[in-house]
Amino acid sequence: MTFHRNQAKDWAREHMRGIWAAALQPFKPGSLALDEDGFRANLRHWIDDLGIDGFFVGGKQGEFFALSLAERKRVFEITLEETRGKAQAIMSCSDQNMDTVIELARHAEKIGASSIVVHAPLLHFTSKQDETLFNYYKTISEETNLAIAMWSHPDSGYLMSPELCSRIADLPNIVAIKYSVPRAMYVRLTEMAHKKLIVSTASEDEWFDNIVELDWRLYLCSSPPYLLQTKHDRRMRDYTDLAFAGETARARVVRDSLNPVRQALSSTRPPEKPPAHGKYWQELLGQVGGPARRPMLDLSEAEKASTRAAFEACGLPMGIAAAAE
Repeated sequence: MTFHRNQAKDWAREHMRGIWAAALQPFKPGSLALDEDGFRANLRHWIDDLGIDGFFVGGKQGEFFALSLAERKRVFEITLEETRGKAQAIMSCSDQNMDTVIELARHAEKIGASSIVVHAPLLHFTSKQDETLFNYYKTISEETNLAIAMWSHPDSGYLMSPELCSRIADLPNIVAIKYSVPRAMYVRLTEMAHKKLIVSTASEDEWFDNIVELDWRLYLCSSPPYLLQTKHDRRMRDYTDLAFAGETARARVVRDSLNPVRQALSSTRPPEKPPAHGKYWQELLGQVGGPARRPMLDLSEAEKASTRAAFEACGLPMGIAAAAE
């Protein structure tokens, strides 16, 4: 990090751009220990072969809720070692315990990170939460110089309003939001706060429209950037770059050509097993997946067979056989 908290918004406007992916966290079969070598291999593939611009690590996709504090810090360290000078990274410090959030933020700052993301917490005994949430993010903002992204998602039991998000964005190092809400809400926030807050959402289905209609330049972020692409088929990268360049018609054709892959991925994903399904799809692509940690569930053999059949028919040019060659 090379900026003070009062310079965080300028840093974000320059560096928080392009396609950022939320990393699934590989664990070793049997022991369920962190697969550090596998995680490094994935990061290198995503940077070198897929051209992904940044990574959201230690979040829900990464099963942070099943990691120890030491493991979460180690994930940060590995990420910075592999991305430094090659890609951006945002460290998820989300936790119900404020001390844990701040400890993770301080560790991220100590090892040279530039940005963190913090999920809006689950709240108890409240029906009006705006003042609670403003002071929650204000406290975190004052404890670190890092650029901070908010994250509002239905998992919290509520959605932060555009008005509240815009108010929080007045804090000097609140720079972005992963806004997992209905489109009308993130359109409103984009219009309200575009000069002080980078607004994004995790829906790849809506990414093209948000580039064209809202002039978005940051996809923040989920797993499609490395589940919809291979070294020999970078259609998400391609349609994004075409859309950024204003070649809308060409970009739409490329975007639409991925529909069979999107359908194969979404139609085989069991509703209770998204991490396990994403990791198995990674393995079909030749990446490192591995099992999920509890409380998340692993795929059954029947679910794997269904996913494998859909994968092999979806049109991506690299499968198990190609990965083994």
